[in-house]
Amino acid sequence: MKNIENTSHSANDRLTEIEYKMEQLIQENEELKAKVTFYEEQIKLSQSQKYGSSSEIISDGQLSIFNEAEKESAKENVEPDIEEITYKRRKGTSKSRKSYADLEEEEILYTLPTDEQNCPKCNHELHEMKVIVRKELKFVPARVKVVLHKRQVYACRHCDSYENEGSSGSIVVAPMPNPVLPGSLVSPSLLATIMDMKYNKMMPLYRQEQSFIDYGIDISRQNMASWVIKGAERWLAPLFDRLHDYLVREDIVHADETVLNCLDEKDNKTNYMWLYATGEKASKRIFLYDYQKSRANRHPQRFLENFTGFLQTDGYAGYNKVSGVKRLGCLVHARRYYTDALKAFPEGAELSRSKANEAIKLFKKIFKLEESYAGLTPEERYEKRLEEVKPILEKYRLWLHEQSKKTLPKSKLGEAIKYSLNQWDSLVVFLEDGRLSSENNLAERAIKPFVLGRKNFLFAKSPKGATASGVCYSIIETAKANGLIPHLYLNFLFETLPNIDLDNHEALDACLPWSETLPEELKRKIEKIEDV
Repeated sequence: MKNIENTSHSANDRLTEIEYKMEQLIQENEELKAKVTFYEEQIKLSQSQKYGSSSEIISDGQLSIFNEAEKESAKENVEPDIEEITYKRRKGTSKSRKSYADLEEEEILYTLPTDEQNCPKCNHELHEMKVIVRKELKFVPARVKVVLHKRQVYACRHCDSYENEGSSGSIVVAPMPNPVLPGSLVSPSLLATIMDMKYNKMMPLYRQEQSFIDYGIDISRQNMASWVIKGAERWLAPLFDRLHDYLVREDIVHADETVLNCLDEKDNKTNYMWLYATGEKASKRIFLYDYQKSRANRHPQRFLENFTGFLQTDGYAGYNKVSGVKRLGCLVHARRYYTDALKAFPEGAELSRSKANEAIKLFKKIFKLEESYAGLTPEERYEKRLEEVKPILEKYRLWLHEQSKKTLPKSKLGEAIKYSLNQWDSLVVFLEDGRLSSENNLAERAIKPFVLGRKNFLFAKSPKGATASGVCYSIIETAKANGLIPHLYLNFLFETLPNIDLDNHEALDACLPWSETLPEELKRKIEKIEDV
């Protein structure tokens, strides 16, 4: 009997051990499946980012939520009909001007020679009936010339005479404006051109070097780089600091950051350009680019030390250390996780696709409402958001909690859901004030010129050069945001700043992009057409 009991216990133990091992194998199998799905998503997303469209718009044809039969049967069957529509269409108005009435005009008159001004039939004298005018836009290429600044020196003959021997005499020198860079051939216009071509037109210095040869001058890229750095440090940096003073006084600031490779930073190759911008409705539009060696949280903490207000960013935790601010999230960034998920889903992942599309549809409703509020006052927009947007966000929050229980955390859909849940408090802050934006597109658009420039330049040589680049971008992009022509504005600055007291805030403020005392010719004559 004892042996039978022992045998029975031994069999039960083995059975329990086998069941335990089976459970382990099932769990490992599920984990491996999840890993395979995760890596498939990563590969698909990487291919989409490398070879696919950069747009976040996902067409209906890409979303196989239902099979074709189900989709077609859901459509109302309506017989085709032919309807003839007659209408008059009003000619659309272009954003670009057509008359160019403010441009200088040049007339070329074509007449018949005197001996040909007789009728070919009766030989009587012809009279002028009308003038046919053909209008062309003529481009006059830039030209380079040498300017000799001659400064007259005067002396008094009487003081220098024999009778006044021993007196100190009188020498009077005619006033002359200070040079932009003493001891250099560079003029304000040339330095403005080099900066504008590099940071606004995205033309690297080595290409400018080749271009200047066509105009008959040979300027090395090394000289141009030195001029840019010195010009930014001496004259534009004080203006940058003054712009910074105004930025931290605002109630709303947008921020973003992007990678910049600086070759001379031997200890740290991954450096960053940080962007800080005032809100779209701000009375003073400001864009500041701040080069730093890393993405550490101490950088925005230092830059925004005196700022108290709403800080709108993506979900990067580096901004959490900025004190005295209220963090504001970005719904576009939250939606991007779902569009990335759609691009990454392997074939056959219909359920995941449909769930991601559900979230995207909710975002689409919110953005459509936000677009309709564009012309409202902040107070009206605040009321409308509480009435129409808040219920959609509440629905989205319930959906997040429900789907988080059914979705693999490491999948792309799981990451999208987790991001929104973790960022929820900051994502809904825009409901508190009608002046706030639901997204951080302003900062992302502002970082775009630098990213485009980086594609041409690839890297910065030195920290000084990277810092100077940030200062130049700041002045140029702020000028554009305030309706100024960057090249003419830079030229004005390099003519004016060397001849004023830079410690005098009143004098410096007169040079800021929104100053009412700026010459009229610095302002754009037509509205800038943004890239679509």
